[in-house]
Amino acid sequence: MRKLLLRVGVWGVLWLGAGQALALEPFVIKDIRLEGLQRIAAGTVFNYLPVKVGETLDDARANEAIRALFKTGFFKDVRLEREDDVLVVFVTERPAIASIKITGNKDIETDQLTKALKEQGLGEGQTFDRALLDKAEQELKRQYFSRGKYGVQVTTTATPIERNRVGIAIDISEGRAARIRQINIVGNEVFSDEDLLDTFQLSTPTFLSFYTSSDQYSKQKLSADLEALRSFYLDRGYINFAINSTQVSITPDKKDIYITVNLAEGDKFTVKDVKLAGELVLPEEELNKLVTVQKDTVFSRKSATDTTAKLIERLGDEGYAFANVNTIPDIDQATKQVSLTFFVDSGKRVYVRRINVAGNTKTRDEVLRREMRQLESSWISTEKVKRSRVRLEKLSYFAEVNVETPAVPGTTDQVDVNYTVVEKPSGNLLAGLGFSQGQGIIFNTSISQDNFLGSGKHVSAAFNNSKVNTVYSFSYTNPYYTVDGISRGFNLFSRNTDAGNANIANYTTDVKGGYVNYGIPVSEFDSVRLGAGYEGTRIKTGTDTPSEYLNFIAANRKNFGTIKLTAGWSHDTRNRAVFADEGVLQNLGAEMTVPGTNLNYYKASYRHLFIYPLAKYWTLSLNGDVGYGKSYGKTTEFPFFENFFAGGGRSIRGFKDNTLGPRGSNGRPLGGDLKVVGNAEVFFPVPFVKDSKSVRLSGFVDAGNVYGVSESFETGKLRYATGLSAVWLSPLGALTFSIAKPLNSKAEDDVQNFQFALGAPF
Repeated sequence: MRKLLLRVGVWGVLWLGAGQALALEPFVIKDIRLEGLQRIAAGTVFNYLPVKVGETLDDARANEAIRALFKTGFFKDVRLEREDDVLVVFVTERPAIASIKITGNKDIETDQLTKALKEQGLGEGQTFDRALLDKAEQELKRQYFSRGKYGVQVTTTATPIERNRVGIAIDISEGRAARIRQINIVGNEVFSDEDLLDTFQLSTPTFLSFYTSSDQYSKQKLSADLEALRSFYLDRGYINFAINSTQVSITPDKKDIYITVNLAEGDKFTVKDVKLAGELVLPEEELNKLVTVQKDTVFSRKSATDTTAKLIERLGDEGYAFANVNTIPDIDQATKQVSLTFFVDSGKRVYVRRINVAGNTKTRDEVLRREMRQLESSWISTEKVKRSRVRLEKLSYFAEVNVETPAVPGTTDQVDVNYTVVEKPSGNLLAGLGFSQGQGIIFNTSISQDNFLGSGKHVSAAFNNSKVNTVYSFSYTNPYYTVDGISRGFNLFSRNTDAGNANIANYTTDVKGGYVNYGIPVSEFDSVRLGAGYEGTRIKTGTDTPSEYLNFIAANRKNFGTIKLTAGWSHDTRNRAVFADEGVLQNLGAEMTVPGTNLNYYKASYRHLFIYPLAKYWTLSLNGDVGYGKSYGKTTEFPFFENFFAGGGRSIRGFKDNTLGPRGSNGRPLGGDLKVVGNAEVFFPVPFVKDSKSVRLSGFVDAGNVYGVSESFETGKLRYATGLSAVWLSPLGALTFSIAKPLNSKAEDDVQNFQFALGAPF
């Protein structure tokens, strides 16, 4: 005989027992049988079921059992029945979610919305619960509200399908983002509304709002703006500044937003005294040099924060990786002065147990470890750990380099330094075509390996052919010829150049030669280059070769064999070799032919590149490039085939490649023995692309020119241009293009507003 003991479903709880309500005759369970399972395993049910075989089932235990099963969320109906001394558990499973389809979303990516749904317990394969779906619907609306889209509509549909499953369809009508119509600041007396609103990201609509979205309200942006407003006052001495209230109102049609900020400025405070306290593990005189807050100056929270950061960084360099510095102010309201105490808690000196490297499946471990500036078993230096990471990035073998310093379990003064790298292809087997406005169609075949067999050595052999150059070359470089980091390289080449096709006066050169060179590290950021080589040069003239070139050949000769000595110095503090956003690069180079050969001259060049981060993803770049050459001995003048040239995408954009400077008797560019070029660029993020590592845009101003043998430098001869530029590191090579407007071009100049190159070296 079977009796219904207890039932719990979506409508509540029902007690029945042998025709008598709310009564259950206790019995000893001899067996438990499950009925109604489809997807859920029986073992799962038994794990949640609190009663076991051999126990006595009464009202309390039955109630506990049924509620435990219903609480799992797996079932929409559960009932207990008794068949003799067998407990029969009947369940009706909730359907499983077979699919979730989201449509109509444009402002927020589907992956981001799917993640938000999973956080609410709604995902493919999970148990369907209508209450969770309603909750998820509200979460999706919240996601859009945070972006200022208060008119969003979310419609959800759950469609039953076979095998007790449902398909969920979510249709989103995003609507238009509410625009900020007015921002009011109330209570400011010292500073104007314009000064304060300049600190805000949010603004009323401007002609750039379509790009910046600054007129779209966001709770997160407003919080950031209020903190920026607070910093504005605290950095100017207003310690008691306070934001009393903030009101955000939206019009009934949910299209316009009005923001009101009520503030109290307070009084301006000056610094009465500054001192250090606590555990000063370094000489106080040395730490005092890091304190940027000065006595009798206006209080600035930024200066206090900078001081704290510098002290922590300095202590970290000495191994106190967990040092803490607290700023303790002593405010005198009567005199409007504040005394600052920087309390130093250095903690224990921390040592590095091991340096671990992961992810280098091809590159040998020693190649990475020789770049390490942090050593095992020595105290940790935060600066050396960061510098080691930068050196790994500048190898160009890795697409990504990350570092972590976890504490060693069971210790308070040891850490491991874990570097994780993601290797990228460092070799190229290339056969292809490129195009450059300066060199036309470029056919190239090459095989190169920057990380040959994972050893860090560079090997390449190439053949490049264009209307300007035909080049055969082979090179080999060992960056660690000695354990001290001295590099050695060899280069063999054959280069035929048709200058006439490069916008230069007509002639051709055939140069064959080879070099050996050494690189000697002088310091962490400085190195010296020394080299020597031989070049054999043959010159061919044409019918329209200018008289200036013919006169040089007549006074000297057209075939030369020279031994060259080269030297250089480099200072490089950039954080990356490609697309750097911080640091300085200086290069000084010189070459001279050995006296006694049949061509005597020298050349020197200097380049200074300054890169400074203006804001996140915004970078300022200032570049200066100067070159000078002169003949000596029996050579009558500086060789024309060694002239400097300017104009084009790599120097002064807006002018054709190599066309600036003096002109010959036939009206074509001659080049010169002095080159002066300057570039100022601001790099900014690509619209609608977040943190792209392969594309960058810039606005630029270029200036420069070249000067002939008989000319001296004159600022009035400089050419200027401004415009926009883009670089894309595509899988096929670097694609560069620019749109430039020359600002002071002359009638003889060759203007070229749009310039691009595909497949040319970057």
